[in-house]
Amino acid sequence: MGLRQSEYIEVRQIPGKGRGVIARTLIPKGTIFEKAPVLLVKWDTISSSVLADYAYAWEGETACVALGYGSLYNHSYSPNARYDDIGKATKHFTALRDIQPGEEVTINYNGEPHLKKSVGFDVK
Repeated sequence: MGLRQSEYIEVRQIPGKGRGVIARTLIPKGTIFEKAPVLLVKWDTISSSVLADYAYAWEGETACVALGYGSLYNHSYSPNARYDDIGKATKHFTALRDIQPGEEVTINYNGEPHLKKSVGFDVK
């Protein structure tokens, strides 16, 4: 059993990927299933630490680390979820289609679900 903070999702080990977010129950298309507060940090303060692997680009030289499970979603060029920045302090994660129980929840790290731009590592 994985860690839980939401009725919809939990964190589990994903073979070949490490940790990832899994649907605990059906997540209907259009559902906002996580609202994650963010911490803003300067890239240069985290760039040489493991935290850089979990940070999102923000504005200029700033990065953000999403709390909750927000920084644990794995990347996909065919994601089943998206994230949106809400104000200066929160990311909302929304289902792009129905996500089935036991299915990994993925996002496109480029911010837009359809963008195929390189994310700086080999995608499995």
